[in-house]
Amino acid sequence: MNQSAVILALGFVLGIKHAFDPDHIVAVSTIIKDNRQPMKTGLIGIFWGIGHTFSLLLTGLLVLLLKINIPPEISLFLEMMVGVMLVFLGLKSVFTKENFNHIHVHLHGKSQHTHFHDHNLNHHHGHRRSFWIGIIHGLAGSGALMILVLSTIESVSEGIYYILLFGLGSITAMSAITVLLSLPFMFSATRFPKLKKIMNMTTGIISVAFGVIIIYEIISIF
Repeated sequence: MNQSAVILALGFVLGIKHAFDPDHIVAVSTIIKDNRQPMKTGLIGIFWGIGHTFSLLLTGLLVLLLKINIPPEISLFLEMMVGVMLVFLGLKSVFTKENFNHIHVHLHGKSQHTHFHDHNLNHHHGHRRSFWIGIIHGLAGSGALMILVLSTIESVSEGIYYILLFGLGSITAMSAITVLLSLPFMFSATRFPKLKKIMNMTTGIISVAFGVIIIYEIISIF
């Protein structure tokens, strides 16, 4: 196996590993909880990966074609934007979604059943949000590792292949991650609605905590 093949294979493996970064998992976990079909939830991970790959491709082309080095200050700023995004997603998860839930009682002859009803009219599956989250993640953080590798690649075409394989790895991994993360929410949605609400709140709080930690760590550098 020649050196180019090894580098390209490494790109795919690093893409898989990159998807497991804690801030990535925390971010997507805030938008998967309202999906009740595994395939549609998997699409959230796919769209995240597409957005992630798109931003890395743009940045990578700047490195490959123009030999531009990204200043550390810009990298830190983009990383802080990830922290701000996590805080926003977390607060939205805690204070928005479940505020519109209430119990409905339905009578069927002599029997009745209850369920929680969501009056939030925004019933989309989070694909657009996951795409933009992926873009922000792609511009910041450990994606810089991929840019570092790109700086050692002389062929533009090889660099593009590397980015695409890196993206394919992250798309594959994140689609699986989102499906697995959504299973407890799907299971509890109709059987244990109160438990689902607790998980929603917990997910939001964790996201806020991660965001605050990231922001604090970056501010402390300056």
